[in-house]
Amino acid sequence: MNQLKTPYYMCEESLLRKNLELLDYVQRQSGAKIILALKGFAMWSTFPLVKQYLKGCTSSGLHEALLAREEFAKDNKNLEVHTYSPAYKDEDIDEIARISDHIVFNSPNQLFKYATRVKEINRHVSLSLRINPEQSSSPKDIYNPCGLYSRLGTTLANFDERVLEHIDGLNFHALCEQDVDALEDVLEVFEAKFSKYFKNMKYINFGGGHHITKKGYDVEKLIGVIKEFKAKYNVDVYLEPGEAVGWQTGTLVSSVLDIVHNGMDIAILDTSAEAHMPDTLAMPYRAMVRGSGEAGEKRYTYRFGGNTCLAGDIMGDYSFEEPLHVGDKVIFEDQIHYTFVKNTTFNGIKLPSLVILREDETVDVIKEFGYQDYKGRLS
Repeated sequence: MNQLKTPYYMCEESLLRKNLELLDYVQRQSGAKIILALKGFAMWSTFPLVKQYLKGCTSSGLHEALLAREEFAKDNKNLEVHTYSPAYKDEDIDEIARISDHIVFNSPNQLFKYATRVKEINRHVSLSLRINPEQSSSPKDIYNPCGLYSRLGTTLANFDERVLEHIDGLNFHALCEQDVDALEDVLEVFEAKFSKYFKNMKYINFGGGHHITKKGYDVEKLIGVIKEFKAKYNVDVYLEPGEAVGWQTGTLVSSVLDIVHNGMDIAILDTSAEAHMPDTLAMPYRAMVRGSGEAGEKRYTYRFGGNTCLAGDIMGDYSFEEPLHVGDKVIFEDQIHYTFVKNTTFNGIKLPSLVILREDETVDVIKEFGYQDYKGRLS
């Protein structure tokens, strides 16, 4: 691994399998179906492993749906492709209908516009409506799908009972990196408002944000909640986590390019918070660095900065027992979910390579990026 050119993301196959085995345990014990949310984890080179455990993918539009169909569900009719978008484009909807098993509409307006059309294209497709239960304890407004004035989902006040003629299910998405207690709070409100419409439903989708693979998550309680809901309403239950699949399965490895001093020591890396770790700025949160401590905790403290012109392209302040030198590797932990799916080529900075550490300890460089990846996005 020391010979690999930085920066690169490395997904560890054994850690990914560990997460998948836990998710599959939830499926087997609860009877729920868990599908992969591509918005959080779309490393399709791992799909041969992932589809041994999960029941399909949920996509956020045409391109993710195509990836799900081509790389996940192509050769197995039992694997499902679900597609949701806040609003569908007329130029996309026919192809979405052809390749999707489930289409989720965000509003009654969109459902009425396209329901007949998609059924004519694919009579087997199942339709559902996304609900906004107006209940969430999401930690940040930017990630709160049920916040004030949210565009995501249909509130009770805007629910049109005519949709019941077209749909097989209801969906809600209200969580963000949260535990089963938060799910219970949402379910209580969701049931109070919408359970009168459950009678003819085939399924209810609990959305994503379930932090199932995080240490301390009460998996047995989740299983109990799902089983109770299924028995109460005689419906199938879906969960669609993305982060829980990729949680703690790999790293972003970078190198120190230079160390400058301006009131403190600043290490400039060959990666970027802005381009390669965007959630560290959007959330914001402080990514963990292997072998480091908080600023001042250990003998040598450095501020880590990205190799772009953005003044705020800063990862944070970290301390180490030994001084850093140009060429040293810096390993950012837990950088497989919601990172490379959001990468940009801002400033023309090179995208990190994608690497898999296999269970037999071999290393596969799956993808390297270069100038054409930057140029191809421009005109």
